[in-house]
Amino acid sequence: MSATALLPEGWLAPVGYANGHVTEGPGRLVVLAGQIGWNPAIGAVETDDFAAQVGVALANIAALLRAAGADASHLVRLTWFITDRDAYLAARRKIGALYRDALGRHYPPMSVVVVSALIEARAKVEIEATAWVPE
Repeated sequence: MSATALLPEGWLAPVGYANGHVTEGPGRLVVLAGQIGWNPAIGAVETDDFAAQVGVALANIAALLRAAGADASHLVRLTWFITDRDAYLAARRKIGALYRDALGRHYPPMSVVVVSALIEARAKVEIEATAWVPE
């Protein structure tokens, strides 16, 4: 499998994400349900800190990728749903460090969508992930 980042001529290079990837070759598609910042062993959110919830959600994604025989380098798409735009912007540096701790320096295409609420009342972020694992 090879993945090539998409960067049309004249566009600024994105920082911390990719505009798109083209992936070719045989392999497996791994699609993860949205992960929130809760402890999956007990099914409970243990903190109301926005950045800390992001860190837990990212760690949950990394654990699911490992369970699928994948790692962060296989990610081809992330979609973030957040309940507080200002909290996200205020915590960007910390979120960046937590992202690198959990997923390294692989930045797939991603979107961040502000929503009014998530199903789990204490959840402040939910992140969906898609990965491509070569054969």
